[in-house]
Amino acid sequence: MNRTNPIGIFDSGIGGLTVVKRISSFFPNENIIYFGDTARVPYGNKSNDTVIEYALQDANFLFKKNVKLIIVACNTASSVAIDVLKEKFQVPVIGMIEPGAQLAIDTTNNKRIGVIGTYATIGNHAYSSEIKKHNPKIEVFEKPCPLFVPLAEEGWMDHPSTKLIAEEYLNDFINWDIDTLILGCTHYPLLSAVIEEVMGDKVTLIDSGTAAASVVEDHLNGRGLRNTSVQQGQYEYYLSDLSGKFKDVAERFLGRTVGNINKVDLEQLI
Repeated sequence: MNRTNPIGIFDSGIGGLTVVKRISSFFPNENIIYFGDTARVPYGNKSNDTVIEYALQDANFLFKKNVKLIIVACNTASSVAIDVLKEKFQVPVIGMIEPGAQLAIDTTNNKRIGVIGTYATIGNHAYSSEIKKHNPKIEVFEKPCPLFVPLAEEGWMDHPSTKLIAEEYLNDFINWDIDTLILGCTHYPLLSAVIEEVMGDKVTLIDSGTAAASVVEDHLNGRGLRNTSVQQGQYEYYLSDLSGKFKDVAERFLGRTVGNINKVDLEQLI
């Protein structure tokens, strides 16, 4: 494995671009290949077996691109498929759940942590199980917030409707007196400003993508795979369905111009 080999990142759609942004800010000289399974999004309302099947196909697509590490930017896939992926592929596979849960454990003072995510992530109790495994004394409060995803993709970060929906979703957490809230979906960091406004400054938000970046660093350094080039990393984007709005949404997510966008037929995945 060469130091210059790319890091592979996949998601069920485009929310994982927030993880691309985090990784590229931590490691600006690393090459990155992103795959978004936009033809089959969302994963959050599908069965565990289907999510595992799709995750294996997504990871295999990246593996064939000679990536040196795979990041599962989809919280749903991380919650049900991570063990299968780690067993299948001979490169490090990093999900969102373990890093996010550990950062929340390290952050909380009153041992009351909230989690928001898709129906699948919340229904599988992915974060609460991971947190309880490390500290059973911590109380975990979970709630699905499915409308946050389309709001983020529409770019309604400051829209009055977003504030109203956030209040509806998050008021329970205020009553539960949490001091730490895990953003258990890669879309949610885009709405962090309105979530912070609703929750108040006594609650710390946990971005699993940021937490995962430190795990990526450990793997790269520990295996001698850190790209030491002084050149800016190169980025490739692959999608299973290419909509006209992807470029605009991607540039909003990443805060920069996006090029090298490619369509992948589902037949290439199966």
